[in-house]
Amino acid sequence: MSWFSFSWQNFWFSFLALAFEGLPFLMAGSLVSGVVAVFVPSTRINRLLPRNPFLATLASGFLGVFLPVCDCGVVPIVRRLLNKGMPVSCGLTFMLASPIVNPIVAFSTYAAFRGQSPGLNTLIRLTAGYAVAVLAGLVALKVRPDAVLKTDVVRPDRRRRAGLSVAPMPEDAPDGNVTTFGAKLIAAVRLASDDFIDTAVYFMLGAAVAAVFNTAVNQAIILPLARHALLATGAMTGLSALMTLCSTSDAFIAATFISFPMFARMSFLIFGPMFDFKLLFLYRLLFRKRFIVLLGVGLYVLVALLCSQVLPLIYASRGL
Repeated sequence: MSWFSFSWQNFWFSFLALAFEGLPFLMAGSLVSGVVAVFVPSTRINRLLPRNPFLATLASGFLGVFLPVCDCGVVPIVRRLLNKGMPVSCGLTFMLASPIVNPIVAFSTYAAFRGQSPGLNTLIRLTAGYAVAVLAGLVALKVRPDAVLKTDVVRPDRRRRAGLSVAPMPEDAPDGNVTTFGAKLIAAVRLASDDFIDTAVYFMLGAAVAAVFNTAVNQAIILPLARHALLATGAMTGLSALMTLCSTSDAFIAATFISFPMFARMSFLIFGPMFDFKLLFLYRLLFRKRFIVLLGVGLYVLVALLCSQVLPLIYASRGL
């Protein structure tokens, strides 16, 4: 049995499908980030979160309910929020939770699992995704910002307090130099364009790699893994990273892997929106390489253990 068979026709079909699926959300996220950068003062963002760092991290996991963006578009928004003074722990929690804890994803997950306990699966996905994101954010509370963020992410005054270099950023100007609504709107569009171009390059690279995997690799080679709980969960977790699906539609793909137990498919729905292949490139806009590696390994282990050791007990208690 051949495990690799490449076809340009299949590649372009898969690549364009991923691009047309993800780019609209990426554009929407960039537009929101531009609006945040120009129209939302730092003081207003700070008022949204409690002053207590622990409570602020917990609250950050719910921001996706009000900013329903998927994993394709959340990175430029977090970039602007960090630039506006949001703590790293809150930014990380929001970035990981928002692609899962939002109304659009909840609706799509419920629709995808019709006939497969949709309410329970939707609740578990949102709850588990929130818990994993908050745990990652609480860990980030113990880490210095200069050990996590790239030097060009936050504004000079923020970087100076964080111990980072203070080279000027081109996006500093719109905050203080525009006053009229029309000027602010133009500045928001300009910033959104910059963010979209920056992130689209990485997204398209990730989509190309995912298209090769989706079309050239024989999917039958992973089926024997479904018989072992830990291996099945680890395989689905890794598969979610390679397929780089949008969090608003990945539930429809996960629902088709009926040979895998539901707790293994749940790892697909939790890890993928937090750390798939395209996000590996997008995260380079925010974080240092070492932190990205540690984040990916930590999330993989946490999600795999949660889904293989805890979720089976929950499903068994419901007779599933």
